[in-house]
Order: sequence, then structure tokens, then C-alpha cells
Amino acid sequence: MTKSLLFVCLGNICRSPAAEGVFLHLLDQRGLNDQFIVDSAGTGGWHVGNPADRRMQAAANKRGIQLPSRARQISLDDLRTFDLVLTMDDANLAAVRSLADEAGSQATATIQPMLSFSTAFSETEVPDPYYGGEAGFEHVLDLLEDACSNLLDDICPSS
Repeated sequence: MTKSLLFVCLGNICRSPAAEGVFLHLLDQRGLNDQFIVDSAGTGGWHVGNPADRRMQAAANKRGIQLPSRARQISLDDLRTFDLVLTMDDANLAAVRSLADEAGSQATATIQPMLSFSTAFSETEVPDPYYGGEAGFEHVLDLLEDACSNLLDDICPSS
């Protein structure tokens, strides 16, 4: 059975496309691509249609990770079609939960903070690196590699 995951941040150009790319990279490494549908979205629509931030792409490329998605805004339908929605910070979590309240019983997705799967870091939120320097993008990728690996182990323990 195919599992579907949606990664969500604010604008869908830094953190959530990075999470999507990291997760896709792990799926490729483990030969599990055909078992998952993976996407990302933002709670805001400012960057719809844009590729991931060039600085995040550069940091990811250094690790052999591609960020293929284009920014889009989360919709009510996403809460019906995805099994798991993973948010990058508390504001994203609140926004997605509010959207789920609006959708009512039709919102069947489980909503969880991304870093609830992290074991190597004490942070509870993935910081937004947009206004910072290169180190911020690297740190986001460190957090996401840890959390995505543990998430995949949780979903597919025998992989």
C-alpha cells in the first residue's frame, strides 16, 4: 500500500522542499520510491510556482540531494489525500490544524511536527534559514536528514 506524506513550511521554498528532497533521497537509497507519494507545500502563497531557494538548492546539491518541487500552497484537499502532514514549526502546525478544523471530518491526515522524529537534536522546530547565512541552510539539512531517516525507519522498520 502506498503511503503519502506532505511536508509543510511557510513559503514552500526552503524547509519543506528540503524535507521533501531529503525524504525522496532516502527513498531512492533504500529502493522504496514506489511505496510513497511525497510532496511539499506552504501555508502561504507568496512563492507559488517558484523553485526552491537557490541557497537551499546549493546546500542540498552538496549532499547529493535534489529539490525538484515547485512551491504551492496547502489546500483543504491535501488534508483528505495525504496520510501524514509534517510541519516545520509551531506556526505551521497551528495553521495546518486550523485548516483541518475548517475541513472537519473530511480532514483524515495525521498532522505532526517534523522534529517529533528527530533524535540527534534537541530543537522542536526547524528554523527558517531564509534571512540567515549559509550555515542556517546546512543546519536545516542536518535536522531534516535526522528526522526524515527516523521517520522512514518508523514507517518502514524493515527497510
